[in-house]
Amino acid sequence: MTKKTKIFVFVSIAVLILGMAFFPAIRRLFASSDQTEAPIQGGEASRRELPVSATILTPQTLNNMFRITGVLLPDEEVDLTFESPGKITHIYFREGTFVEEGTLLAKVNDEPLQAELKKLEAQLPLAEDRLYRQQTLLEKDAISQETYQSVATQLETLKADIELVKARIRQTELRAPFSGMIGLRQVSEGAYASPTVVVTTLTKISPLKIEFSITQNFVNLIKPGTEIEFTVENDLEVYNASVYAVEPRLDEQTFSLFARARYENPDGKIKPGQSASIRIKLDQIDNAIVIPSIATVKEMGRDIVYVYENGKAKEIEIMTGMRTASSVEVVSGLAAGDTLLTTGVMQLRTGMPVRIDRMVPNIAE
Repeated sequence: MTKKTKIFVFVSIAVLILGMAFFPAIRRLFASSDQTEAPIQGGEASRRELPVSATILTPQTLNNMFRITGVLLPDEEVDLTFESPGKITHIYFREGTFVEEGTLLAKVNDEPLQAELKKLEAQLPLAEDRLYRQQTLLEKDAISQETYQSVATQLETLKADIELVKARIRQTELRAPFSGMIGLRQVSEGAYASPTVVVTTLTKISPLKIEFSITQNFVNLIKPGTEIEFTVENDLEVYNASVYAVEPRLDEQTFSLFARARYENPDGKIKPGQSASIRIKLDQIDNAIVIPSIATVKEMGRDIVYVYENGKAKEIEIMTGMRTASSVEVVSGLAAGDTLLTTGVMQLRTGMPVRIDRMVPNIAE
């Protein structure tokens, strides 16, 4: 091995030993460099603005609404049956039509009764003539008072028999007990009808009744004359009705009280049997500060909201009052004109930069 080669080998070994000795220090140096860059990147992220929605608070009228579900009932409804049994000879109504009170709807066979009525009415002139003759004789003292009274009683009995047969004939007629809508026909002409056979139904749909129940907490707030609002499914219109009757006692099983309201239903648009979403206004607060429920955060037993101030979020502790389905009354902590942040509230912190992307209207429910 030459002298130059030995020098090269010794130098290489020395460099290798020095590299192994200083490698941990070099690694720590690079790691330290990476760690110093990380806070800089985090600082840039913290300075980025959070996009949010906001609303400018204005005084509102807040209605405390009690919501329940009820059912629409007809004002009157009855299954129509004959009082007298017999074969149905005529059906006069058309299904699904409106009929007036007293309209003749159907009839069963009354021929035997008509024949009996003719027989009795044929006897009436003779009985009246006999009474006239007896009265003439009584005035002349030709007969006793007892004889005259017997003939008079026979005439009255005949008249009573005639009225009885007429009443039985009326029982063979089916008439509308009130004005309303005729339902579907359940029998045909020629069928035998008895008092248990339903011919059709008659329903009075103007006005309608709305039946609902309320819990014992609200029994003192509902009374005859209380105004209610209701809607029905697949109909955006809001209808108004008035309570006209309240049960005198609570149900022992549910501790609820049943009440009924009346809606005139002038055009017959709403049908009985539909469910009704009912709203009853319990009280009203004017000039209230109202915010959406989603804008509040519960934190350590406090109600927290965030407002916009100089491009940053500011935490405000509020005191709340009345609550509705989606709104909260703010008793203290906010004022009209404040810009309330309504989205991203779970991410917000005091001093965090925010950017308002959208303004939403401040509307109380």
